[in-house]
Amino acid sequence: MAAKIEDYGLIGDTRTAALVSRTGSIDWLCLPHFDSDACLASLLGYDEHGAWSLRPTSSVREARHHYRGNTMVLETEWNCEGGRARVVDFMPPSDQRSDLIRVVEGIEGSVPFDMVINPRFGYGRERPWIHGDPTSPQLTAGADALCLRGTVPLGREDAALNARFEVKKGEVQTFQLSWFPSHLAVPAPLDVARELQRTEGFWTEWADRMTYKGKHRDAVMRSLLTLKALTFAPTGAIVAAPTASLPEEIGGVRNWDYRFCWLRDTTLTLTALMFGGYVEEASRFRDWLLRAVAGDPSQLQIMYSIHGARRLTEFELPWLPGYEGSKPVRVGNAASDQFQLDVYGETLNALYAGRKMGLPEVTEGIETGRALIDHLAEVWQHPDDGIWEVRSGRQPFVYSKVMIWVAVDRAIRIMEEFGVLRDQAEKMLPRLRALRERIHEEVCTRGFNPKLQAFTQSYGSEALDASVLLIPHVGFLPPEDPRVRGTLAAIEKRLTRDGFVLRYSTDASNDGLTGSEGAFLACSFWLADNYAMAGRQKDAEKLFDRLLGLRTGLGLLAEEYEPRLQRQIGNFPQGFSHLALVTTASILEGARPGRMITPDMVGKPKAHRAA
Repeated sequence: MAAKIEDYGLIGDTRTAALVSRTGSIDWLCLPHFDSDACLASLLGYDEHGAWSLRPTSSVREARHHYRGNTMVLETEWNCEGGRARVVDFMPPSDQRSDLIRVVEGIEGSVPFDMVINPRFGYGRERPWIHGDPTSPQLTAGADALCLRGTVPLGREDAALNARFEVKKGEVQTFQLSWFPSHLAVPAPLDVARELQRTEGFWTEWADRMTYKGKHRDAVMRSLLTLKALTFAPTGAIVAAPTASLPEEIGGVRNWDYRFCWLRDTTLTLTALMFGGYVEEASRFRDWLLRAVAGDPSQLQIMYSIHGARRLTEFELPWLPGYEGSKPVRVGNAASDQFQLDVYGETLNALYAGRKMGLPEVTEGIETGRALIDHLAEVWQHPDDGIWEVRSGRQPFVYSKVMIWVAVDRAIRIMEEFGVLRDQAEKMLPRLRALRERIHEEVCTRGFNPKLQAFTQSYGSEALDASVLLIPHVGFLPPEDPRVRGTLAAIEKRLTRDGFVLRYSTDASNDGLTGSEGAFLACSFWLADNYAMAGRQKDAEKLFDRLLGLRTGLGLLAEEYEPRLQRQIGNFPQGFSHLALVTTASILEGARPGRMITPDMVGKPKAHRAA
């Protein structure tokens, strides 16, 4: 069976990624891109669904893994009976090919190793044909092929390749796995030592560009490195996670494919990258956003593929038993067809934030923004499916309406602050200001529950929703507003588990699915933000420290945390969690004495009169 989610490390080449367990097994690998079919899929099943194990056969006294400095080069070290050895795993960044390299190094004594690789293409279903030179055998199935090269003799057993060898102090053995289209020639072998040096240099150079020097520098650095590893270099898109169908409840049905790019992450992504000093990456991501959302505003989706494609058809893989029996296993994502009003706000907010933070203006951004606003004026009152992609029907979700206000507000700010559409501003601004005020008044009247003294999940509801914690972030109301404070108190009391925040209560809210889920880590970071913005600095830092304590030994976070099991759950590592970590670190840094806090990260919100 697969390891615990938190026992995996991530390696990647900024086109795809692999998960490596603490025991030396690569249990998830999609080649050549994040959204390609997995050729190693035992993460969602068993070894028979594709795994690459490389581990000592002698008794292991201690095993640990860590990243080599500020890189995505992963080292796993074993202290065994008879000696010590390490395995170095990495994927060389390249725009020409896709490779995964494993280096075995002897440190002390002598350690016997066993290597077995049994790829199964098509998410664990298709057994490959093994053929070619025994020193560099090929594994082919349909359009895909792999070539394995090793410095030790390779054996074959059924549809797997294996090797048994020993490393003594100072000895090095290597394996390199190369993907290629099966109709083309096998890629040339790589110089492993040179590729390791080049890969280490690539990540170190990127990390050295980070400008944040604050108290939480190490945590921010690892989160930004993780986000870089989740970036699809050819387009600048960032996947929500490199995995599919890791469950939000162990043994449950809440299993989704996250290898896509969500518009809800856009402002957080730009802010995190700019906060770290990565202007080029922020600019490329903004450009991806503009290309993805181009076209008819009525056809705006909540997510797109890493290439910007719209068709993300969801289907199930019945031959996979699921992570720890969590079925069904799904790839693709039907939520891409949902109607979510908040993405309009996310898009306009990202365009405004980009300009505010110094990204160059692009004509397409102006045209896209205007088209979105014209469409919103017609549809903003409609119910939608909400930020959490519930499958129980559309509702007038409060957060969605707040983000419509954000869309209109940012359009106004863009025109007022940057002189955009000067020739039309005199006509447009009065109409937009009136619409902004109307939306604000409606949300404060219909979205706020006087009985609970809190903003709720939807109009007229008594169910709470953690998304409204973002109200002060986006400037809808200031953090000192009594309605914001009341919402904060209600969520603290009714929507937390062991101090961590649920997205919503699955008991109080019908989301169209059975079962429950853990605490949503991004929402817990938002609670820390609210503490800081409310002047509760000690509470903010205490919660932030607890959240940092949930990270794996490698500094990684999944989507959720289950306090009852004390386990990370959901897709892993989760970009949204790491984005939220960076944002909270920046807010805490801004809240320190002598520094001004900016709740929406791009400007202090103006106070609005209380209802």
